[in-house]
Amino acid sequence: SGFNSIGHMDTMLRRRHHIGHHKEGEEFIQNVFHVLFQLFSGKEKCNLSICWLQYEISKVLQCLQRKKKKKLKAQGRKSKKLAKNLLKAPDNRNHLSLWKLYAYLEWLLGNIDDARKVFDTALGTAGTGGLKSPQLCSLGLLYAQLEVELLESLEGAVMSRAVHILTKLAESGPYVPYSGQVLSVNVLKARKTYEHALQDYLSKTPVSDQDQVNDANQLVNLIGCYALFQYLTVGIDAAVLIYAQTLEKLEAPGPQKCENTGESFGIQNFPTALEAVTLLHTNLLRFHMKISVYPLNPLREALTEALKRYPSNQSLWRSYIHIQRKSHSASKARRFFDGVTRSTNSLEPWLFAIQAEQMRKKLIENVQRADVGEIHSTIPETGLTNRIIALFEHATQSENGTHCPLLWRMYLNFLV
Repeated sequence: SGFNSIGHMDTMLRRRHHIGHHKEGEEFIQNVFHVLFQLFSGKEKCNLSICWLQYEISKVLQCLQRKKKKKLKAQGRKSKKLAKNLLKAPDNRNHLSLWKLYAYLEWLLGNIDDARKVFDTALGTAGTGGLKSPQLCSLGLLYAQLEVELLESLEGAVMSRAVHILTKLAESGPYVPYSGQVLSVNVLKARKTYEHALQDYLSKTPVSDQDQVNDANQLVNLIGCYALFQYLTVGIDAAVLIYAQTLEKLEAPGPQKCENTGESFGIQNFPTALEAVTLLHTNLLRFHMKISVYPLNPLREALTEALKRYPSNQSLWRSYIHIQRKSHSASKARRFFDGVTRSTNSLEPWLFAIQAEQMRKKLIENVQRADVGEIHSTIPETGLTNRIIALFEHATQSENGTHCPLLWRMYLNFLV
């Protein structure tokens, strides 16, 4: 076509191939990173290293989603080489966020034992900050979450590696790698520590804006660790209770404004913490439904409440579409999409409403064409086609939709 796209557009299918990372675009992005890397120093350089490694991880995830084993191997080698080079830099050696990403990369590539070694080393060298150290908490939470995903059921979960990690985190002592068992007395002590730490954070008043950002991040990690700990040691209801209580606290109207400065204090004024906690809550419910029998309603309610409040959160929309695919009645979801699109200027509800209908159309066409070979069904599914076109029409007329190239391309693609 005479030109190449830089980056990628996941939603479009061109013949049988997804549009992936083009060679020229990829070279351009790598050059940008190399040039910038020489211009920065100190904290900025660390942040740039994190961005670079996150970008590499996004490519590995893409290979995993597409199930391209050869490409995954090659990409894995490149990404690991970069990660090791970044960690060799003197400034980055003690940077926990980078160690966390490197361990995650190894995990994604299927090298579970290597990833565990990296996690254990990072936790061992990180000192004894325990629940007071945001980076340590974040590292421990990811490690525990990945370990939990390996569990096939909750039987014997109290003795699992994930519980060991979360217990050690609460002890604020030097980290000792997992030896195969967890003492009940340590579990009890850790539960008390988590409880007190969470109460302290919720009653704390941050001094400056930067403190507020740090406190919000730390609060999210702390709630994530505590809820996961309760989930593994007590059960799903105990974890859901923690999310319910903290969301209630965070949603409470903030304390009165200070008369002299006009500033208002309290973590209640920090919406990003609320959104992140909601995401942890819904992800845990989804995971629990995967490994055991649990009603769909709590997850559906949590998602609809969250999406009314955060209509532009893509992860929440993905989960919502995923659970709606299991239901045979589309009317409830359609009413919900309709309500959200009326009450917000965000474009995400439109895009996901269209995607949900397209999935439904594909499903119906597959059923109609089953066992017939190449002979296509003589009765086309026009009702859904018209509905999708109507959605595109409304979406492109909205303020944000008019200026969204992705939406127009999807519309053209659908009409073709």
